[in-house]
Amino acid sequence: MNISVLGCGRWGTFHAWYAHKIGHEVMLWGREGSVHLQALSETRQNEYLTLPQEVALTYDLMAAVSHADTIIISISSQQLRSFCRQLAALGLDLAKKRFVLCMKGLEIGTGKRLTTVFYEELGTAMRVAVWVGPGHVQDFVRGIPNCMVIAAREMQLTKDLVTTFSSPLIRFYYGEDLLGTEIGAASKNVIGLAAGMLDGFGYGSLKGALMARGTHELSRLIEAMGGDRMTVYGLSHLGDYEATLFSPHSNNRRFGEDLITGKPFTKLAEGVYTVEALLELSREFHVELPICATVDAIIHQHKDPKEQLTQLFMRATKAE
Repeated sequence: MNISVLGCGRWGTFHAWYAHKIGHEVMLWGREGSVHLQALSETRQNEYLTLPQEVALTYDLMAAVSHADTIIISISSQQLRSFCRQLAALGLDLAKKRFVLCMKGLEIGTGKRLTTVFYEELGTAMRVAVWVGPGHVQDFVRGIPNCMVIAAREMQLTKDLVTTFSSPLIRFYYGEDLLGTEIGAASKNVIGLAAGMLDGFGYGSLKGALMARGTHELSRLIEAMGGDRMTVYGLSHLGDYEATLFSPHSNNRRFGEDLITGKPFTKLAEGVYTVEALLELSREFHVELPICATVDAIIHQHKDPKEQLTQLFMRATKAE
């Protein structure tokens, strides 16, 4: 099968590497001037993996989209709306293709899920799914297996994509609740920021409480939005906690820790943006999100981190 990956960062290059590994013909696209694609063109390597010569590289978006029946999008979640407009401007019949969003986030300013943004810009007839769940590129390329989830509005599309991408390296599960899967996947990055802050203060033993309360507050939000509150306990959220709250490879955890210890951090930490969108949803659906509010107060309102975290975990006594 012909597969194109749009986006050549850490996860985009992994998806290209993985799709080739399991037998597909792969083209990887990067924006004109992308330093990531330039480096791959010169050495076939980045800091995470070596890309096989058989994976085609291109700056030509028309060529990449035309090449494939199945298209993986792996870019910053906040760029998705403008990127969808670029896709629409190509003038191709995109409804015949399958799209897989491999990002975890919500749109700032609207709180909208990524599939919602996709449908708004390209039409509700589009076939689009999300691919989320635990795992790190550094582990996958060493042959360490994991479980992930694919979810779509239509179960047949979910099943078809699971068949396309399953292998001994990644076992995929069918996501039956697209809304809960997307909210859970996006929000776990915010919990990761909080976990990193705890690490920065040497309060790692509080991560158990963070995990328990984090799943609880987000299950309430998912239910209020019309999803299944139990989805948060699956692979898209709780199942991704080890990779996000504990792993040294987690950008969100590292961001939170470095914020506390005063170290600069330059890589993408999606939770920084997602927390703003979650608070929009908190207000819209009248669901209290104390962990998200605390993370926002520290990162965006620049309030005292130790004071905010102490208040969070020492809130007024109440039933669990």
